[in-house]
Amino acid sequence: MDGETTRQRYESVCKRIDDARARAGRENEPVHLVAVTKYAAMDQVRELIELGHVDFGEGRVQHFLKIAPQVQEYLDRRQVIGEGGEVTQARWHFIGHLQRNKARKLLSQVRLIHSVDSLRLAEEIQAGSENAESPVEVLVQINPSDDRGRHGIAPAAVRHLIEQIETMITIRVRGLMAMAPKVDDPEDARPVFQRVQELFQEIRRSGVGGEHFDILSMGMSNDFEVAIECGANIVRVGSAIFGDTEVAESTAAEKAGA
Repeated sequence: MDGETTRQRYESVCKRIDDARARAGRENEPVHLVAVTKYAAMDQVRELIELGHVDFGEGRVQHFLKIAPQVQEYLDRRQVIGEGGEVTQARWHFIGHLQRNKARKLLSQVRLIHSVDSLRLAEEIQAGSENAESPVEVLVQINPSDDRGRHGIAPAAVRHLIEQIETMITIRVRGLMAMAPKVDDPEDARPVFQRVQELFQEIRRSGVGGEHFDILSMGMSNDFEVAIECGANIVRVGSAIFGDTEVAESTAAEKAGA
């Protein structure tokens, strides 16, 4: 990816998504790309908007509260000067671990919360959205490989949590989210994605979650193609679009003791 522009990387990711859909025989099924802004520069986000991209994801509350208003200000300014284009408002996805005491700060600004992993977090979202005009849409995050270093609930507990959340008026469970363990070969993630897809289909067949239970969010920069082949209809991609700034930022943070 060295030397490529943001546009070239973005178009390459879009093509890889289409190719993976074709390999899986899913040409007629949409797969939504969430561009993860974790280490993206603002000019890179603006470039994606100019290309017509709508869905953006953030996993840190403080960074979300900083970048989301900047993006909306840019969109508003484009409308004022008559260069609005197709995108008039970004759709924000919160994809990281969400602490209960920060949940309310996001509710009015995010389209989908991918990372609900406990009843207590769901209750906090419920309490903070009592006056919302429409239900807050969420995914239940599972930990399919029982990795203690990752958030998410055990697969065996997923259905029970969904049943509990479904009793809450202002929350709507739209599906599941999962991350595979970090591996050098993306193919090593396939068994994990397959297990998640099987659980997703099992829950759908059971009727838990109702007709709106239709989102399976799996796959990141290193493994999104395998995730699509295993049934994902949302993928969360950052460094494959915005470059390897994540590595540089992480290294700097470690040196600073962050």
